[in-house]
Amino acid sequence: MTTTPAAPATGSPRSARSLAWERRRHSLVRFWTAYRTHRAGLLGLGALALIALVALTAPLLVGSDVQSVTNAPGSALERPSAEFPLGTDQFGRSLLGLLVWGARISLTVGLLAAALSVAIGTLVGVVSGHYGGWFSTVVMRITDWFLVMPTLVLAIVLATVMSRSMWTVIVAIGVTTWPTTARLVRAQTIAVESRPYIERAKALGGGHGHIMNRHVLPNVMPLVLAQTTLGISSAILTEATLAFLGLGDPTVVSWGGMLQDAREAGAVSSGHWWYLAPPGIAIAAVALAFTLCGRAVESVLNPKLGVAR
Repeated sequence: MTTTPAAPATGSPRSARSLAWERRRHSLVRFWTAYRTHRAGLLGLGALALIALVALTAPLLVGSDVQSVTNAPGSALERPSAEFPLGTDQFGRSLLGLLVWGARISLTVGLLAAALSVAIGTLVGVVSGHYGGWFSTVVMRITDWFLVMPTLVLAIVLATVMSRSMWTVIVAIGVTTWPTTARLVRAQTIAVESRPYIERAKALGGGHGHIMNRHVLPNVMPLVLAQTTLGISSAILTEATLAFLGLGDPTVVSWGGMLQDAREAGAVSSGHWWYLAPPGIAIAAVALAFTLCGRAVESVLNPKLGVAR
């Protein structure tokens, strides 16, 4: 009696990692499909892409010598002209070049400060929401203390006692703006841990680290992403405020530092509007663009919010 040989397998079973990457890819596709229906979000994203491109290519567009005081190409406080489209500052430097170069510092400080703030808030929120009890109560009382204290005042204190540098500004903003994120993440963590699959994971022997890393954190990441997008605009405004108050890094050019220089040069009283308007408009435009993106992300990740398109 002869036996028929088995047919060869048409395909090998896919690995868990490949399946996970495919799910992530589908999630990104669904996210982008929903995001692009928000016209305001697309407008903000386009503006941010343009500003980021200008900041990255600043050395090619204006050159690093744009900050030089001794080699300034113009005279002090020239009005906008064909040679200097935005005029010159008190040292004769092109304000357009300074504006382009300052985008690098302002965006870098905003991104890193917001990332630090959200990282601290996420860690505090997940840990306090997971463990609960007296530990959560103590952590939340500390969070409430930071929450009721004026953020700008705390940032000014930190920027004053520490050395004046870009990293000081980043740390000062990051360690004073995390309480809101911590509160939101803690509430989301408590909601996630009340679901049945968390109980099953605990019954199967899942430890605290496994529960927080594999189950809680992936479910709070959409909230963290939206909070990061919204926090960047606040960080940029705070950096501009600190620089305007003279607490920024004097060795770098930022939009807030340009406003500080304009104030010291008496641009407000002398009517040199071209010295004040460009950095102020740039700060407002970037903050608005990040806010539009953040609202669109919130609407995509939580349609119940009903954010207008």
